[in-house]
Amino acid sequence: MKRKQLAWVYLSIFVSMICWSMSFIWYKGAYAHYGPITTIFLRLFVSSVILLLFTFLIIRPVIKRSHLKLFFAAAMFEPFLYFVGESYGMKWVSPVTASVIVATIPLFTPLAGKILYQETLSKKNLAGMFISFLGVCLVVWAGDFQMKAQLLGVVLMFVAVFSAVGYAIALRRLTPLYDSITIIAIQNFMGMLLFLPLLLIFENPWVWPLSLSFNNLLPVLYLAIFASSLAFILYAFAVSKIGIGRSSVFINLIPILTSVFAYFFLNEPYTLSKILGVLIVVSGLLFTQWELLFKRR
Repeated sequence: MKRKQLAWVYLSIFVSMICWSMSFIWYKGAYAHYGPITTIFLRLFVSSVILLLFTFLIIRPVIKRSHLKLFFAAAMFEPFLYFVGESYGMKWVSPVTASVIVATIPLFTPLAGKILYQETLSKKNLAGMFISFLGVCLVVWAGDFQMKAQLLGVVLMFVAVFSAVGYAIALRRLTPLYDSITIIAIQNFMGMLLFLPLLLIFENPWVWPLSLSFNNLLPVLYLAIFASSLAFILYAFAVSKIGIGRSSVFINLIPILTSVFAYFFLNEPYTLSKILGVLIVVSGLLFTQWELLFKRR
């Protein structure tokens, strides 16, 4: 690959990490006006419209009916269970804590691969998982882990983590069959339908006309356009060029970028314990990627 092309690949994946890092900030803005389910439903609705139009006008895939069960399984894990855990968890934890917990997803995914697909799990992988978990604990206990409600938030964030692992298992079977954008478009649409009953039961949609002003909707639009659409498209482009292994290591940037954004946009204190915790998490994640990054070049 030419140097200029490689530069575009890395720019794309870096922008996607910025979008996903900012999503924790946008959640806080959206929750000032909407409940978690309303936020997710609106986010998925806008994202589904964008991605489905792109998919069926540009890509024009042929979806086999026999594959709909796989799409449904993927949608059940993510966005449905993942967003339930993440969105409700965000009510009780800080953006930095949430982003660090989410950043442990690459640590648990190899375990699922070993159990289900007999993939190799080296001592470096295990050591990296342990190191990163210590970092998560340090960030969680960095001054904002004082109430049981916050413990609930941490538990819900780990529900999101393990849902992402389940999604990765389903995704492994879908990726040889369809392109990433098609998968994301359909899973977001199915996810939106899964959230509709929860929306009607737990959050009153009749109040929407009173709160659908542009300023109130702006954080939701950011989530839909940047976090659920643009970020996935750019990440899929990077994966197609440099592979899943080299792309996934960039997820390590999410807790770092989120902590910086939270400092500037939310005035969240940046304590020494939080800095050390973030560094330890990133170190553990990099340790799990060591063989992939250096032995296969």
